Amino acid sequence: MLRIGIAGFGKMGQIRADEILKNPNTKLVAIYEQIGEVSNKLYTDAIICKSYEELLEQKLDAIFICAYNNVAKPYTIKALQKNIHVFCEKPPAHTCEELKEVIDVEKNSNLILKYGFNHRLHYSVIEAKKLIDSKKFGKLLSIRGVYGKAGSIDYHKNWRNYKKYSGGGILLDQGIHMLDLICYFTNSTFDVLNATLDNSYWDIEVEDNAFITLKKDNIIATMHSSATQWRHKFLLELCFEEGYINLDGILSNSRSYAPETLIVGRREFEDITHAMGKPKESITWFENDDSWKLELEEFIDGILNKKDIIHGTSQEAYRVLNLVETIYNKSGFYK
Repeated sequence: MLRIGIAGFGKMGQIRADEILKNPNTKLVAIYEQIGEVSNKLYTDAIICKSYEELLEQKLDAIFICAYNNVAKPYTIKALQKNIHVFCEKPPAHTCEELKEVIDVEKNSNLILKYGFNHRLHYSVIEAKKLIDSKKFGKLLSIRGVYGKAGSIDYHKNWRNYKKYSGGGILLDQGIHMLDLICYFTNSTFDVLNATLDNSYWDIEVEDNAFITLKKDNIIATMHSSATQWRHKFLLELCFEEGYINLDGILSNSRSYAPETLIVGRREFEDITHAMGKPKESITWFENDDSWKLELEEFIDGILNKKDIIHGTSQEAYRVLNLVETIYNKSGFYK
């Protein structure tokens, strides 16, 4: 039974806690939340700590870091130095320089460090990855993505929109997931051709829209990450020589991005009159999101069975954070 602690008990901390309570190999023993009280009756068996240092003294096997982005680096390093395995939410740090410091500590340990990129473990993404790796669709030509949300009436008050806590806006908060999927599907690191960031609506100090063009070899990828998408939208389209794979919708707790579907079509040239431009498609609908559970299981498997982490390694986290950092520098939004 792994003894688990959680640092940061907002929305993400509670999502992680729910999965920890369900898993037969884990026990939630301690929680640290800087703001507010931990009152849910499900967590009353856990020790409520008054500081992060007190949390680290609870004889933990592993810790989930679900706190503000600006403490991701110091919290992770302190836990590793205490010989505690770490699961840290994205983004992994404010900057690549900070993440390099974390990776240096990780290299000198025999501990598991995993970062939370749960989108990889949605069932539509798992199935899309299998199709891509099969090479049945030929060469990948282009990628086009939109990931947008509407915010809320108090969006301007959310901690994610204060740069000292978050490090960036909608790109770092939500767009980083889609950037990670683009790199994951292609096994590539992309160059940034163009990046335009804007604060077009919300009274916040970070970007509420990001328009990005990427290139790797002959693959062009475009992405729009938005906090002014009044109807929530997740769409990632991959165009190949022999057809296309589209991920349209993704399940979440609110289900506002649902339904989650995988759409697969084959290029059709044979019947130029009736079929060209409107090929037959297969559509798979997904009704369950087990991504949080699967992330926890991979983390546990790494600790108990010495298995390598596949999703959310520090190197993958560095790759996508470096891409985000390059986009910010290219756009000049924060200069």
